[in-house]
Amino acid sequence: MCAAHHQKNKYIFSTPLIYAAMIGLGIISGLSDLPFLKETGLLISDLFIKLFKCISLPIISLSIIVTLANYQTDSLMKSVWQRTIKYTFATTLVAALISCFLYILIHPSTVQVNLDAANPKPTSSLGYLGYLSNIIPTNLLSPFLEQQVMGVLLLSIVIGFAVRQISETEPRETIIRFFRGAHGMFLVMTRWIIKLIPLGLFGFITSTVIQLRSGMDIKGIGQYLMIIVLANLIQGLVILPLWLKSNGIKPFSSMRAMLPALSVAFFSKSSVGTLPVTMNTVEANLKVNPQVSRFVLPLCTSINMNGCAAFIFATVIYLMQSHGIQVSYATMGIWVLVSTIAAIGNAGVPMGCFFLSVSLLSSMNVPITLMGVILPFYGLIDMLETALNVWSDACVTKVVNDKAEGGDGVVGIRPKERSLLNAELG
Repeated sequence: MCAAHHQKNKYIFSTPLIYAAMIGLGIISGLSDLPFLKETGLLISDLFIKLFKCISLPIISLSIIVTLANYQTDSLMKSVWQRTIKYTFATTLVAALISCFLYILIHPSTVQVNLDAANPKPTSSLGYLGYLSNIIPTNLLSPFLEQQVMGVLLLSIVIGFAVRQISETEPRETIIRFFRGAHGMFLVMTRWIIKLIPLGLFGFITSTVIQLRSGMDIKGIGQYLMIIVLANLIQGLVILPLWLKSNGIKPFSSMRAMLPALSVAFFSKSSVGTLPVTMNTVEANLKVNPQVSRFVLPLCTSINMNGCAAFIFATVIYLMQSHGIQVSYATMGIWVLVSTIAAIGNAGVPMGCFFLSVSLLSSMNVPITLMGVILPFYGLIDMLETALNVWSDACVTKVVNDKAEGGDGVVGIRPKERSLLNAELG
C-alpha cells in the first residue's frame, strides 16, 4: 500500500493534468500585469535554459565515447560492424537531406522575435567558416566552456577511437568503466530534469506569451512542425522500404512483422526501452540470426537516429532564420552534415534531440526562448521519431544479417562481446 502510494506520488508531477495546469499558469502569467508572477516565470525559463546548456554537451560527449569504446570486434564480426556503421550513417544522412529538401520546398514563415539589448541579434559576419574554425579545440575543456558542439563531437569521436586502440586490457577497461559510470551519472541527472519539465514549461510559456504581446508572430510554427512530421513519414514509408526492396527484402511485409515493436516504440517514446521487444520481434518475425541482432541492435539503438537528424536540422535552421541569421543553400548543406553527426552523438539520451538542438543554437549565440513554444509539441514529435528510429534499426539489422549470411557465412560473437552485450541490455 505504502509502496504503491509512493510510486503514485513519484510520477504525479508528470501527469497530463499537471502539464495542462502549467501551460495554463504560464499563459495567465504572461497575460497578467503582476510583476511577481511574470518575474517568476522568466526566472524559471532562464534557469531551465541554463540547465539544458549545462547537461547537454557532457552527456552527448560521453554517449559517443562510450558507444565507440565499447564495441570491440574480431575478424568475424568486422564486416558486420562496418556495415552497421555505414548503413546507420547513410540512413541518418538521408533523413537530414529529406528535412532539408522539405524546408526549402515549404519555406516556413519565420517567427518575428523581438530581441532586446540583453539578447543581441547574432550576426553572420563571422561567417560559418569562423564557426567551423573552432572545431579544433585549443584544449580539452574549451569546447565545453565555449559551447562549441562540433568541437565536442570531434573530440569525443577521437577519444572514443583512441580508447579502443589502447593495447593493454586493464587500462582500457578501467577507462571504459570510468566513461560508462560518468555517462550513467549524467543520465540520472537528465531524468531529474525531465521530471521537472512541467515547471520549465510554465517558464517557457510565460516568456513566449510576453513576446507574443510585444508583437511576435508564430504562424510559421505549424509549417515547421509539418516539415518534421513529413520528413519522418517519407523516411519511414518511402526511403527505408525502397532500400529494403533494393536488397531483395519485402518492405511492407517486414513492416507488418515489426508492428509489435513499432507500437511499443510509439507509445513508450524510448528506443532503449523498446530494445527487448525489438530484438524478439526481429528474431522471431524477420528471421534474423540472434547473434547478429544482439550485436547490431544495441549499436543501432545508440547511434541510428533518423528522426533526430530531421528534427535537429529543421529546428536549428528555423530558429536561426527567425532570429535574423541569413541561411544560404551552402550553409544548409553544412548543417545537413552537422545534424547527421550530432544525431549519431545523441546516443540513448532522453529528450536528446531537444537538448542537442539547444546546444547547437547556443553555440551560434541564437536565443532559445522559442524552444519553449516547440516544447509542448515535442512529446508527439518524439513518439513519431522513436517509431521511425526503431523501424530503421530493424531495417539495418535485416540488411546486415542477409549480407552476413550470404557473404560471410555463420557469424560468431566472442564470449567477451556477448557478456558486454548482456551487460548493455541489463
